[in-house]
Amino acid sequence: MRLVFFGTPQFAVPSLERLLAEPGFEVAAVVTQPDRRRGRGSRVEASPVKQMAVKANCPVFQPTRIKKDEATLTALGALQADAFVVVAYGQILSQRILDLPRLGCINGHGSLLPAYRGAAPIQWCIVNGAAVTGMTTMQMNLGMDTGDMLLKSRLPIGLMDTAEEVATALSQQCADLLVKTLQGLANGTLSPEPQDEALATYAPLIQKADFELDWEKSAIALHNQIRGFYPNCVTAFRGQPLKVIATAPLGDPHWPDLPPELGALQATVAPMATATARPGTLVGLLKGHGPLVQTGDGLLLLRQVKPSGKQAQAGADFVNGSRLQLGESLG
Repeated sequence: MRLVFFGTPQFAVPSLERLLAEPGFEVAAVVTQPDRRRGRGSRVEASPVKQMAVKANCPVFQPTRIKKDEATLTALGALQADAFVVVAYGQILSQRILDLPRLGCINGHGSLLPAYRGAAPIQWCIVNGAAVTGMTTMQMNLGMDTGDMLLKSRLPIGLMDTAEEVATALSQQCADLLVKTLQGLANGTLSPEPQDEALATYAPLIQKADFELDWEKSAIALHNQIRGFYPNCVTAFRGQPLKVIATAPLGDPHWPDLPPELGALQATVAPMATATARPGTLVGLLKGHGPLVQTGDGLLLLRQVKPSGKQAQAGADFVNGSRLQLGESLG
């Protein structure tokens, strides 16, 4: 099969790498976003997908707006591809583009469609406390992730898993699923399945306001927010921003799902759970672990934080370095 691969971030790299290595596939070209200024110093850098394509000596197209770039569209049409494969590309494709390849455009989407259509399915799935997610391959149409589904794979989500960890696992699943999908399309063994609109949910673009922590929420809701939007959630402490990077909800019913070293804290934490402190108050300083915060419902252990102007640090180091006192407040 002759393919054109559309993708941009690290999430898409395993899929491109697998298609480049798979016998029976030819990646004729790669389409990715233009080089951007990234990181400290704002140096111009190529996307991870472009870096992989260059390493493989694969032709690369980087249109600013692909729907309006006539030269790119003409070149893509001349390639006479069997399929376009799209994984986290970052631009909407026009009907003209969708119609170019013989078998259409195949997308790898990071959710079990029709749940979590949209830009940030992995993050919102975790924020909402889902225990399972997965990958779906589908035939693209003009809608937002509304095309007919082809194949699915599932992935359980652990209580301590972050969006970054889940994305890494799903990116590998995506690579495997795309190969099976393309092979199935080539030999005619796949039957596209329409999505049930009644079951559709959405995962919108993440906004800066989504990172703000409200200590009136429950411990589990805050924990899910922090790991879903890892590592960007923020609160205030002593008048300065404090990034909260890793946490653990300490209390029922979460003890069985926590790592053993945290599960061992059950007897220590139990007396603190009866406290009536205001949400955001430090009600415990657990030696070797970090500060314990009262929330609107339950206790939350701060396992890793980043104070303003400092490096990220373990919760225990935050207790010692900032000389935390019981009764101090966050938020």
